[in-house]
Amino acid sequence: MLDLTQDVRTLTAAIVDIESVSGDERALAEAVEQALAVLPYLKVDRSGETLVARTELGRAERVLIAGHLDTVPVAGNLPSRVEGDLLFGCGTSDMKAGVAVALKLAATVPAPNRDVTYVFYDCEEIEAERNGLTRVAREHPEWLAADFAVLMEPTDGVIEGGCQGTLRAEITVAGKRAHSARSWLGVNAIHGIEPVLARLNAYEARQPVVDGLAYHEGLNAVGVRGGVAGNVIPDECVVTVNYRFAPDLSIEQAQAHVREVFDGFEVRFTDGAPAARPGLTHPVAAAFTAAVGGTPRAKLGWTDVARFSTLGVPAVNYGPGDPNLAHQQGEYVSLTKIVESERALLDWLTK
Repeated sequence: MLDLTQDVRTLTAAIVDIESVSGDERALAEAVEQALAVLPYLKVDRSGETLVARTELGRAERVLIAGHLDTVPVAGNLPSRVEGDLLFGCGTSDMKAGVAVALKLAATVPAPNRDVTYVFYDCEEIEAERNGLTRVAREHPEWLAADFAVLMEPTDGVIEGGCQGTLRAEITVAGKRAHSARSWLGVNAIHGIEPVLARLNAYEARQPVVDGLAYHEGLNAVGVRGGVAGNVIPDECVVTVNYRFAPDLSIEQAQAHVREVFDGFEVRFTDGAPAARPGLTHPVAAAFTAAVGGTPRAKLGWTDVARFSTLGVPAVNYGPGDPNLAHQQGEYVSLTKIVESERALLDWLTK
């Protein structure tokens, strides 16, 4: 069982040393469940490898603090090790340091000024249908009810509001197949993607300000598929594009924009996830910002705050890890940042 009385830095190392690659989180989930179960002021529920622990004090507001237990595959970076102020190891930044902070809060704040729901979930790093939050939202939505949520994603100790949406689309260019020795009898579909690439090269991404935060969109080719054989003029070529869109657009509006950009071509959408507005205008969010300090910035990637947004819960990203180090073999987290994050959240929940 995890010892929640130990220093948050030591606790982080202990959590990192329990391997929990996506789909194999059981050992860590059981350790977290055992640690939470002995705290008499928390009601603990479990769904698969996701733990939800709640205070039930009848406070006027309820906030939710969430962190995922899983990591990307280990790459020779376990067990953890300390070098100066840095803790190295798989998942240190993304996001076991954040999980450690949340667990310390659960153990040390029995009577917070707001009711708190702590969520520790599985399978964030892989396909969306396996995500623990998705499962809980579908099977037990009442567990996630809250006025405001904090997702302990790595942000280097800076509040990042909302998140951008993402979608992928396939732009298909048709040609006519022929023998490459008589290429003039065909139409080369690979050559035909030139206008698609030209539109991408000329594309000017929006940089809208949404609820006071500046976002930066992007529309980029991320794959090209074409070719039949070494002696055949290809009759089809597909360019896969990824559109990262600001939270002032719905998925439907984002899709309409992509269709407009590639007007005249066949466009097929393969997947997508909605954006989430920052939610920083909510009174609870304002109190959180005041406690943490600093100047909030936009989250330019996609995170699970979007799932909370669909549930009507405004949410922000805030955690001690550095997002630029996530998933790297040499991933690390600053021990000082972990302590600062714990102190800021303690102030928020106790003052």
